[in-house]
Amino acid sequence: MGEPDCVRRKKRQRMGMRARGRPLLRKAASIPFWAGVAAWSAIGAARSSQAALLGAPEHGQMGFLPANSPIAGDIQWLHNSILLPVTVGISLLVLVLLGYVVFRFNENSHPVASRTTHNGPLEIAWTVLPVLVLVIIAVPSFRLLTQQLVIPEPDLTIKVTASQWHWNYTYPKTAGGFSYDSLIKEDKDLKPGDIRLLSVDNAAYVPVGKVVEVDVVSQDVIHSFSVPSFGVKIDAVPGRLNKSWFKPEQEGVFYGQCSNICGIDHAFMPIEFHVVSQQAYDDWLVQAKKSFASAGGVDVAAAPLNASHP
Repeated sequence: MGEPDCVRRKKRQRMGMRARGRPLLRKAASIPFWAGVAAWSAIGAARSSQAALLGAPEHGQMGFLPANSPIAGDIQWLHNSILLPVTVGISLLVLVLLGYVVFRFNENSHPVASRTTHNGPLEIAWTVLPVLVLVIIAVPSFRLLTQQLVIPEPDLTIKVTASQWHWNYTYPKTAGGFSYDSLIKEDKDLKPGDIRLLSVDNAAYVPVGKVVEVDVVSQDVIHSFSVPSFGVKIDAVPGRLNKSWFKPEQEGVFYGQCSNICGIDHAFMPIEFHVVSQQAYDDWLVQAKKSFASAGGVDVAAAPLNASHP
């Protein structure tokens, strides 16, 4: 017997409703996909916009900031190619030895304890091998330290004076003989592209590809001038002139901070350097001479090229 007309009509209605609902389901299913595409596009755009800030940290970042000087590159090479493999290798060796001892010399596997007290070859091995590891670390370390401390003939010398809690930059007479303070930007003054807790009101400018010497002093307590992308970290000590140097290889904006606890506002003492072309640097000098008052003929100290450390 055939189905009643009323049953056939209900089936047709249900089929029609399912058919009309499929496009809506397809559209609904496509929403998460396109939302994901949009999200990844936004992330890519954000990363692209941050790529210009070569010396700026990123959320979730691990490792070093991008190196922008020969010294910074050598520091990262020493860490990644020597120190890290040595650390991982020693840790794995100790783990394997501990595991071997636990499983080989436990009470069940080795009920009678060994009375061995000396093993000549083993004692020689665990004495000589650490010495060789230290030599492997020491050779490139001493070369890097020499490179840091022996300052080549500078193209530009900037005097950096630390105070609670800001920096002052003094450019030499050859560059106009002016100085200015550099303070952190408050949240209300931040503009697009600025970085909270890192951007400053007056950044320092240096030309790309030039040797820059920084003469660091302090007016009050001990600070530390640290710009990771330049491989520079040197203490600012009252009554003492410490020197360091860097040679930026790429244009961009590079950030640092005071890395010695220097008081209540230690966390709000950032450093911002702009590495620009020679033409852009010359143009900035012209504007800086007009904007900042004369330093009264102040020139950076003419001291030996070898840096001094406390």
